[in-house]
Amino acid sequence: MLEHQSPMVSRDNWNSKEHLNADDNKKGKRPIEESNEEEENDGAKKMAKQSNEDYYYNLDLLIPAIGRDNSISSLIRCSRADYGRVACLNSSFHSLIKSGDIYKLRRQNGFVEHWIYFSCHLFEWEAFDPDRRRWMRLPTMDPNDCFIFADKESLAVGTELLVFGRGLISHMIYRYSLLTNVWTTGMVMNHPRCLFGSASLGEIAILAGGCDAYGNVLTSAEMYNSETGSWTMLPNMNKPRKMCSGIFMDGKFYVIGGIGGSDSKELLTCGEEYDLTTGIWTVIPNMSPVFIRATRENEAPPPTSEAPPLLAVVGNELYAADYADMVVRKYVKTSRDWITVGGLPERADSMLGWGLAFRGCGDRLVVIGGPRSAGVGFIEVNGWVPTNDGPPQWELLGSKRSASFVYNCAIMGC
Repeated sequence: MLEHQSPMVSRDNWNSKEHLNADDNKKGKRPIEESNEEEENDGAKKMAKQSNEDYYYNLDLLIPAIGRDNSISSLIRCSRADYGRVACLNSSFHSLIKSGDIYKLRRQNGFVEHWIYFSCHLFEWEAFDPDRRRWMRLPTMDPNDCFIFADKESLAVGTELLVFGRGLISHMIYRYSLLTNVWTTGMVMNHPRCLFGSASLGEIAILAGGCDAYGNVLTSAEMYNSETGSWTMLPNMNKPRKMCSGIFMDGKFYVIGGIGGSDSKELLTCGEEYDLTTGIWTVIPNMSPVFIRATRENEAPPPTSEAPPLLAVVGNELYAADYADMVVRKYVKTSRDWITVGGLPERADSMLGWGLAFRGCGDRLVVIGGPRSAGVGFIEVNGWVPTNDGPPQWELLGSKRSASFVYNCAIMGC
């Protein structure tokens, strides 16, 4: 930070004229020369005071030497891992970061970092920065026993991490704020649900399908805006479905796979596309990767025993992790078909798809999980930047001793 030098005013000239006009002083008269010097003295003091006030006022410029716009342009290029220290520089930096305004500016200017948030314990969450290879522990949740052991979904949107589940008498949402580093409750959506498909795009998220408190499979969908904290109902889907997956691709929301049908036990192989501009849902056949295995295997496990499709989007391309064959598949939009691109990390273990996380994290596909073991296990984060140069070359981004079963996982990009 550059220090501002306040102007200093010498008093030598004031003292050198004290002996002038002595007679006038004795007569109680105020000499013109002394009057001018006092006015100059007062003026200099006011200038110094104004200069100091201007300096402190200019803290609103963040870094006064380069101005507010250039300060922000520099700040949005910094890693958000450093924002805690940056907020201590002055009140303007603190306000810009703690209000969340800096994250809005980052998003508007295309500077977004993606961190991985996951839970391998029922009420504990961790974060992993794949660029700095840094692990961080979030504050421990304080949920009731019913919430801990109930089915839960998670979603990161804007600067918030949302965890959905059931409390003692109703559905509950726990919200973690990156800005305050605190968990809170009390948020309620229009149609509380579980086992839904969801995805986020910037400050908005869409939740579709799932089950209500009575087990009814839903066609309803709603949008959450993290900047306003508001929930807005969307038009209903064409088909009810639960245990489905949601993604954003090409600016549109998709809900894929799941279980539905007249008896709520049918394995759905279609997807539905929601156009945010027109507000219309369109059914897309064979969009779920599970239809490949369902059509070729006569002894596939019951639909309700499998995890929802493990889907991820990178570069507006859709990928799926097939836990049964331990391969990665890619969706071809033109032919509406799936092709195999290569294998999953060897140590990525699961139980019918449960316990393994497969996500898009910036320009990477990431797999979070580890081998099952009776003793102390490991959690591993493997990443691959998709290319057209061959099968996946997975890079181990991070590993630590932990339970290896991933209960929930979300990617926060801000």
